[in-house]
Amino acid sequence: MSAVVFIISASVTLVLLFFFMSSWFIWVLVVLFCIAGVEGMHNCIISLTLRKCEYCSQKTVKLPIFGKISIFSLVVFLFCLAFAVFWAATRRESYSWVGQDILGICLMITVLQLGRLPNIKVATVLLCCAFFYDIFWVFISPFIFNESVMVAVARGGKAGGEAIPMLLRFPHFSDPWGGYDMIGFGDIIFPGLLTSFAHRFDKDNKKGALNGYFLWTVLGYGVGLVLTYLALYLMDGNGQPALLYLVPCTLGVVVILGWIRGELKSLWNYGTDSSVSAEPFEV
Repeated sequence: MSAVVFIISASVTLVLLFFFMSSWFIWVLVVLFCIAGVEGMHNCIISLTLRKCEYCSQKTVKLPIFGKISIFSLVVFLFCLAFAVFWAATRRESYSWVGQDILGICLMITVLQLGRLPNIKVATVLLCCAFFYDIFWVFISPFIFNESVMVAVARGGKAGGEAIPMLLRFPHFSDPWGGYDMIGFGDIIFPGLLTSFAHRFDKDNKKGALNGYFLWTVLGYGVGLVLTYLALYLMDGNGQPALLYLVPCTLGVVVILGWIRGELKSLWNYGTDSSVSAEPFEV
């Protein structure tokens, strides 16, 4: 139910962006993106550093309201904040895609740390809903709204052509018009949740790389990306619903492998057994 509600909420948000997108609305999204990006970047830097240098967090300072806080954590936070502010101030520059991608990647890593799929049952509902969501808003919405809602919002058509920040951008270095390849966060997070589950399942069941599911899910995602860009090339750069290719190549691979190995029931009901603690589903 949470998965279905999430997709419905995403659809409502997309329609609101399509009809009411403006320069001030873009600024709201930029601020929200910066807040989430700072949190994600701070989390990634602190996590990686403390693995190698545990004593970095020992020195603390007492601040009003916040109380006692690690000096290292405070310095990292100020750095992340300055990085996000710099990106927001220069987001129209040709090099701004680097800062946007760094903030976005850190944000998605944090989301994947917090959000967990309990089993393939929930993964199937979530990814299948996302699969049809992507197809509808890219291919079917033009028949209702006279243009592709997903593509229009991604390109910021009603906001002076400024793209929303909730995507990764990669420039066409050989393009004299300065075009970009773009992939939305959902196209990474949804399959990423399944990949995280596959890794957790393999670890809990002591599976190796070849007889597990994590490696094959990652390879499936790579194949899905190749198919997505192949479709973009064959359709002259018209926007493609990436999940149309990514869902069959990730969820399909896990389901087929589970069925062949006789483990599909275990994957489907994983975490519901009293002997195994279920992980919460959060996005």
